Amino acid sequence: MKKVMVTGGAGFIGSAVCRYLVNEKGVQVLNVDKLTYAGNTESLREIADNPLYRFAQVDICDCDGISALFSDFQPDAVMHLAAESHVDRSIDGPSAFIETNIVGTYNMLDCARAYWTGLPEKTSNSKLQTPNRSDFRFHHISTDEVYGSLGETGLFEETTPYDPRSPYSASKASSDHLVKAWYHTYGLPVVVTNCSNNYGPYHFPEKLIPLVILNALDEKSLPIYGKGDNIRDWLYVEDHARALVTVVENGAPGETYNVGGRNERTNLDVVETICFVLDELKPRSNGSYADLITFVKDRPGHDMRYAIDATKLETELGWRAQENFDTGIRRTIQWYLDNDWWWGPLRAERYAGERLGKA
Repeated sequence: MKKVMVTGGAGFIGSAVCRYLVNEKGVQVLNVDKLTYAGNTESLREIADNPLYRFAQVDICDCDGISALFSDFQPDAVMHLAAESHVDRSIDGPSAFIETNIVGTYNMLDCARAYWTGLPEKTSNSKLQTPNRSDFRFHHISTDEVYGSLGETGLFEETTPYDPRSPYSASKASSDHLVKAWYHTYGLPVVVTNCSNNYGPYHFPEKLIPLVILNALDEKSLPIYGKGDNIRDWLYVEDHARALVTVVENGAPGETYNVGGRNERTNLDVVETICFVLDELKPRSNGSYADLITFVKDRPGHDMRYAIDATKLETELGWRAQENFDTGIRRTIQWYLDNDWWWGPLRAERYAGERLGKA
């Protein structure tokens, strides 16, 4: 795998994938991103001048634009991460999620199929250099939210029936089904991953962990939905990036792989842990950051529990998460303390921490 097209590479997970591919794998990367509110080229600062890295500001719904990029770049693989991803925003405005996550994925699949069909076949005695039809992969990156909500026990497996509950998860479930349909109908060699909640550096501050960290530093209230007893399985973003590259390199066509950190925490546990670490690293002048915790009305359709069984990925492809929640959250908090150059403009110009998704 020499050249990879990454869609949504200016986003949180996408930028981690781009940095990993360039810095650790020595792969040529074409980052395709529309640069919506959550896209930030500053997240790619450390590789921006690397000759292996290219950026194209193109909407994945733009058929001509995407086709031209396929023709020019000639990728060995596509890692499709471009998506609207915030549940609260999907409650307020679902149309953008339908357009990007469903229509955009359809467009990517159609353009990829046209490109893949034109690639040469690889034979046993072939001296062809990549790209070729046999080795090409279309990797669709999705979410565990397509599975719905778990009870107190059990884990999401690759065979768990889909049961999405929000406009966001419904749009991602739709895109998953499209990807599998292109495999079964047209033979496009696809792989799909469904991941648990990510956290780490360069996370747009609308999501729980960066929102709590930055609100705490600003001495603002730390809002927790309901009683704070909703449970998520937390995955450090750099572990996720390694998992995604492992799957695109070694995953079997047509297969799904769940990616999880085996780090279940209630939302209240997460917020209290952040407060505890901040109390140590940057103490308040008066009291604990936990004094800022405020319980607010729950989000509509709030799933109770997510938890991923990553056994298939671990046993078949040999991936393991390197960070547990305690080590990962400390690294994350320290990064935000050290990098206000990145998040400061976002808080000032794009999102200051206001409540979203009240329906």
